[in-house]
Amino acid sequence: MNLPTFTQDEFNIFHIEGLEPRMEAIREKIQPKFRALGEPLAEELSNLTGNDMFLHIAKHARRKTNPPTDTWLAVAHDNRGYKKHPHFQVGLFDDHLFIWLAFIYELPNKKEIAQQLLDRQNQLEKLPNHYAVSLDHTKKNARTLEAMGSEELHKSLVRFRDVKKGEFLIGQQIAHDNPVLENGDKLFSTIMDTFKRVRPFYDQTT
Repeated sequence: MNLPTFTQDEFNIFHIEGLEPRMEAIREKIQPKFRALGEPLAEELSNLTGNDMFLHIAKHARRKTNPPTDTWLAVAHDNRGYKKHPHFQVGLFDDHLFIWLAFIYELPNKKEIAQQLLDRQNQLEKLPNHYAVSLDHTKKNARTLEAMGSEELHKSLVRFRDVKKGEFLIGQQIAHDNPVLENGDKLFSTIMDTFKRVRPFYDQTT
């Protein structure tokens, strides 16, 4: 299996000025790599979850003026879309690759899912300390579980439950210069290891 790697060239795409020039580079340089990575990920996640899982690649179709600051692939059990379901994500900002189990604001049963995560906060705290939490999938800032501590993690889950636009993403961020990004096999293993560790929270909320 010829698994893709990610180099500084891909991260530099997010410094290209203008919507169409940046989107053209994303379509030409990043999306083929997402497909090469996402198809085996969907297959592995189908085996892992016991459900048929489908690859989606962000199109950024709603953008009319501002170029995207990140782009991603998503894997979900619905072939028609992923945003209304818990889903797995891999994507790029200009300075890191992210690997998330994503619960975003479009979930129709967001309150129930948030409460299930609150009830299992002690299990979340058993994930590796360097795992990170994002509260907004459109922003690059995230905090590690170690930096957050139990109290802040609890507040984040409560916010996810009670705020309409609240989100909760759990996983890893890998810096643009991390050598693992240069080795397709190691990167794929790192992504799948992350998904295996967060998978219990996917199972509990689907």
